[in-house]
Amino acid sequence: MDEFQTLFEFIGKYIPRVDSYILNDLVSGDPEYVYQAATHLIRAGGKRFRPAVVLLTARMLGGGASESRALPLAAAVEVFHTFTLIHDDIMDEDETRRGVPTVHVKYGVPTAILAGDLLQSLSYKAILEAKRRGLRSPRIVAALDALVEAAIKVSRGQGYDMRFEKELVSYHDYLEMIYLKTGALIEASAKLGAIAAYADREVVEQMGLYGRFVGVAFQIRDDILGVFGDPKVTGKPVYSDLRRGKKTILLLYALDHTSGDERRLLERIASGESVKEEDLEKAASIIRESGALAYAQELAESYVKSALDILDQLEAEDLVEDEDALRALRELALFTVRREK
Repeated sequence: MDEFQTLFEFIGKYIPRVDSYILNDLVSGDPEYVYQAATHLIRAGGKRFRPAVVLLTARMLGGGASESRALPLAAAVEVFHTFTLIHDDIMDEDETRRGVPTVHVKYGVPTAILAGDLLQSLSYKAILEAKRRGLRSPRIVAALDALVEAAIKVSRGQGYDMRFEKELVSYHDYLEMIYLKTGALIEASAKLGAIAAYADREVVEQMGLYGRFVGVAFQIRDDILGVFGDPKVTGKPVYSDLRRGKKTILLLYALDHTSGDERRLLERIASGESVKEEDLEKAASIIRESGALAYAQELAESYVKSALDILDQLEAEDLVEDEDALRALRELALFTVRREK
C-alpha cells in the first residue's frame, strides 16, 4: 500500500537484520531440538511490529548510530514476544499460528514450555549484549527495567484475560487488560528505542505512551480480525475468540445493544458454553448489526490519534533527528487500524 511505503521500506530492511541477529547470534545451541522449537514461529514469519518500533524510535530520536545500538533491544522484544505466543497457544489450545502448527502441536507441550522459558531468558541476555554495540551501562539497566516491567504487565494481562473468560467485565476492565497483555510490550519497545537514542527520561515516557496507545489500538483491531478477518489471511482459527468466550470490546458492546434471543445467544457464548459452528456465525452477524464493529474501529482510531499527537509534539519540540523514521512511525500507527492480518 502506497500510504505505508516508508514503513514497509524500513521493515523490509529491518526483518533480515533482526532475524539474522536472533537466529545466528542469540537463539542457537544445544540440545538442538529445544532451539528448533524456540525458533519455529520466528522462522514462520510475522510482522516484526515490535522490533520495528524499537528501531524506528531509536532512528527518529538519534539517527543511524542509535539505530545500530538498538538492534539487540529489537531482537529482545521479538524473542520475548515469541515466548508469550508459545505459552499463549498452549493455554488456549490453538493448533495453528502464522499458517503453521503451533509449537506445542509440532514439538509437544513439555518442549514448547521449555522453548518459551529459553526465549524469555534470552530476551534479557540480548539486552545485556547491547553493550557490545556501544550502549552504556546505565542505559542497559534502564532497558532491562523497561522489559522486566513489561514482562510483569504481560503476565498480569494474560491472567486477567483467562479470568475474564468466566465473568462479564466492563469496558474499562477490557481496555486495562489489553493494555497489560498487548500494549505494555509495545510501550516497552518504544521506550527501548528512546533509551538507545539516549533520550531524556521525559521523552522516553512520551514514546512509551505512543507505544501504549498504538498497542491498545493494535489489540482492538486484532479482536476485530479475530471475528471478521479471513483465516487464510490472518493465519488464525475462525471465531476462536468467540469459541472461548473471550470478552472483547465487540462482544461487550453487542451485549449492551441487543435483547431477546440475540442477547441470550451472546450470553451463552460469553459464558464459555460450547455452541455449534452455525451459532458462532450467527453471533458474528449479531455483533456486526449491533454496531459493535463500527464502534470498535472508531475506538481503535481514537487511540491512534493520541499516538500521532505525541509524535507531532516531539516534532514541534525539535526532538526529531530523522524525518523518514518519524514518517514511518506515523504510518505504523495508522497501519495498526487498517491492517487485515
